[in-house]
Amino acid sequence: MWHADQPVQDADIAVVWNAPDALFARERKLRVAFNLGAGVDALFRLPSLPADLPIVRLEDAGMAVQMAEYAAHALVRASRQFDQYEAQQREGVWQPLPEIDRAAWPVGVLGMGVMGARVATALAALDYPVAGWSRSGKTPDGIEAFGGSAGLSPFLARTRVLINTLPLTPDTRDLISFETMLQLQSGAYIINMGRGAHLVEEDLITLLDQGHVSGATLDVFREEPLPAGHPFWNDKRVTITPHVAALSLRRETIAQVASKIRAFQRGEPVSGMVSRDRGY
Repeated sequence: MWHADQPVQDADIAVVWNAPDALFARERKLRVAFNLGAGVDALFRLPSLPADLPIVRLEDAGMAVQMAEYAAHALVRASRQFDQYEAQQREGVWQPLPEIDRAAWPVGVLGMGVMGARVATALAALDYPVAGWSRSGKTPDGIEAFGGSAGLSPFLARTRVLINTLPLTPDTRDLISFETMLQLQSGAYIINMGRGAHLVEEDLITLLDQGHVSGATLDVFREEPLPAGHPFWNDKRVTITPHVAALSLRRETIAQVASKIRAFQRGEPVSGMVSRDRGY
């Protein structure tokens, strides 16, 4: 554990999470940094991070299945009308609602990395129509593929439930905006498991009020913890969780990082190496 008041260690390798800028300012002999998470946007904001320092991120460590669970829970809760059944229970009402038509709930997953691909395949296994969008346009078998800026609008047009698993980069910041969400099918539903800065929160509130978006399940926010008095707290159309959609599991994380460190020390290729150009 690195502390600000300790002497320089001249370390070769850093294993970090929420690393202070002072670490990279003082440890100038680092050859690589291993990030204990999939998102590296916080690291890239540090002024002292050397431009040529290799960064390696976690690729799963038990997080992908958790994200699939989270997305499935949110999707099924919305599409199977469990919110309405909960309200009926509170009112003492016994009233079956119309049966689900999965074709009326096409799912679109933003991001087709390890996390997004697992989410997409899990929901496709529940017989929802699922499409994926990414820079490359690559998707797992059985998932409709859309890629690049040209593919975003047609992807949105066929989507009712928009699920975000993207990394945060300058290109993806504010991607889920009024313009983007307005292209979704009427009665849209938003599930954000990426980063809070992907979503323009005021635009979501506007489209909820207009009725184009019917609801949202949000795990990440522009300011965390979500401030007291934020409109989301008391909005029945919005379900909030405190950035817990996918937590790195300790055993899996240790095993993965240890394996990557051994590969790096042997001079072998290390998976999860971050591209500075892409930002992930």
